[in-house]
Amino acid sequence: MAFSYSSSSFLLLLVVFCLWQLPFAFSDQPNCKAWLVQSVPTDMPDLRLVPGVLSTGDVLQWLAGNATTSLDLTVQYWELLAEPNNSKSGDYGFSDADMKKFGADVGRQVYQSLVDAAYRKVPIRIIQHSGVYPSYVQEASDLAAGHPNVKNVTLLLSKWWGTGIVHCKVWISDNKDIYIGSANNDWKSLTQVKELGIYLVGCPKMADAVENYFNNLWTLSTLNSTDYTRTIVDSQWQASRVVPCWSNFIPKEERCSSPLPPAIDIPHVNGYPIIEDPSTFDVSIETPGVDASTATSDSSYLSFAPPELLFDKFQSDEQGWIETIKSVKVGGTVRINTMDWLGQSQFANPMIFWDSLTTAISEVVFAKNATVHLLVAYWAHSLDNADKYLKNLLYTNVLCSSSKYNHCGGKVEIRYYIIPGYNKTGPAIANGAATGNLYPDYSRVNHGKYAVSDVRAHIGTSNLIWDYFYSTAGVSFGTYNPSIVKQVQQVFDADWDSPYAQPVQPLSS
Repeated sequence: MAFSYSSSSFLLLLVVFCLWQLPFAFSDQPNCKAWLVQSVPTDMPDLRLVPGVLSTGDVLQWLAGNATTSLDLTVQYWELLAEPNNSKSGDYGFSDADMKKFGADVGRQVYQSLVDAAYRKVPIRIIQHSGVYPSYVQEASDLAAGHPNVKNVTLLLSKWWGTGIVHCKVWISDNKDIYIGSANNDWKSLTQVKELGIYLVGCPKMADAVENYFNNLWTLSTLNSTDYTRTIVDSQWQASRVVPCWSNFIPKEERCSSPLPPAIDIPHVNGYPIIEDPSTFDVSIETPGVDASTATSDSSYLSFAPPELLFDKFQSDEQGWIETIKSVKVGGTVRINTMDWLGQSQFANPMIFWDSLTTAISEVVFAKNATVHLLVAYWAHSLDNADKYLKNLLYTNVLCSSSKYNHCGGKVEIRYYIIPGYNKTGPAIANGAATGNLYPDYSRVNHGKYAVSDVRAHIGTSNLIWDYFYSTAGVSFGTYNPSIVKQVQQVFDADWDSPYAQPVQPLSS
C-alpha cells in the first residue's frame, strides 16, 4: 500500500482538515467581519441606498437567533411591540393596514427572537433605563417572567452623576458578535427612524472589551450610589455636580478605591486628559458588504462614556470624536452626522458651556484647510437653541477669511436633515377625534451618531451634547479600515446630497 500513515494518524489528519474547512468553528478566528447596519424610514423615495449595508431588524434577529451561550443588551427603552390600541400610546388609532405599512411587524419579529432565545435557555442579561411612558420596561419584565436565565436590571445613572441615562444601544451575542449603533429597542427605530450602526461578527477581543464595560454598568446596578458619590466643584466645567467618588475630577488623595476594576489610575489634572496611546485592536477585519477582498489589519478602537466607567487605557468617547475630526487630511473633508447638537449641556444644573467639538472643527478648518460637513436632524422635537449654536459654528467661515494673513481655505457647511412627515407625527386619534397625523409619535428623524474623515470612521451612540459624554452611558466603535471608512462616507453623502438635506443659513449681519 502506498500510504505509510497509521489509521490513527490518518484520522487525526482528517479531523484537522475538516476543522480547517469550517471558518467559524472557533471563537478566536483571526479575522472578524464587519457590516454597516442601517434603518431607513419608509416613504423616502429620493434617498439613494448604499449597497452592502444590512438592515437593523435583520441584524438584531440574527444576534438573538444565533446566541447559544450568552446575550447581553443595554437598552434605553422598550417599544418593540406596537400599541395602536392603547390610548396612551403614540401609536394609538392607526389601523392594522397603517401599522403594516409602517413596518411595525419588524419590531415584533425582533422581540420574538428574544423570546425564542429565552426559551432556548440562553443566559440573557439586560441593563436598561427606566423606559418611557406608557409601557416603561414591561417588555423586558415579560421576557424575564418564568425564565430564570433572563435577568434584567434598571440602572438610573442620575443617582451617580446627577443627570444621565443608559443611552448606549449595544447587543453582545456569545461574547464574539456585537451590534453598536443608534437604534433603540423600538419598532420605529427599525422602519421609521434613520439609524446607523456596526455589526461585528467573530470579534472576541472587541467583544470582551465591550463586555467589561457592560459588567461595569451591571456592578453599578448592585451598589448603593449614596455610598459611592460625592458633590464636587468641578474646576474644568466650572460647576457643582455629582460624580462617583473614584472620579478623576476629584484630587487623587481624596478619591475612593474604584469598585470597577481595572480602572485607569492617573493623577488629578482637572478631569480626564487625552490619552496619548489609547488601547487599539490590530485585528484583521473582512468587509463582505463592501468587497470580497482579503481582510486588512487596520487599527480599530472602542471609546466609552462617562469617563468614570473607563478601564485599562481606553479613551473617553469625547476623545474618540475629537480625534476623528482631527484625523482629516490637509484639504480633506470631515463628515459628521447627529440628531442633536448643542455647545452646552442639556440637562445639567447649572448649565455647562461645552466647546470641545466646535473647537476641533474650527481648528481643522484653520490649520488643515479642511471642509466640515455637519448634518443635524430637524424634527418635531428639535432643541430650541440648537439653531443658534449651529449658526455660531458657521461663523468660523467669517473668521477664516477675516484677514489676508490667515491663509485659511477651509469651511464649514451645515445642513438640516428633514424626513418627510416629521411634522405630522403622533397618535392618529386623541380625545376621540382624528388628529391628522400621518406617522406615530417620536418617528421620522435622522437619529444616527457618527463621524468619518478621509481615513477614520467613528460610529457611536451619543448625541453631540455635553451630558452624553460626562453623565450618560455611551459606546463607540472606530476604525481606520479603508473599506468601512469608504462605505460610511457613501452613507453620509447619500443623505447630504438628497433633497432631504437643507442648508442652515448663517447669522444675518
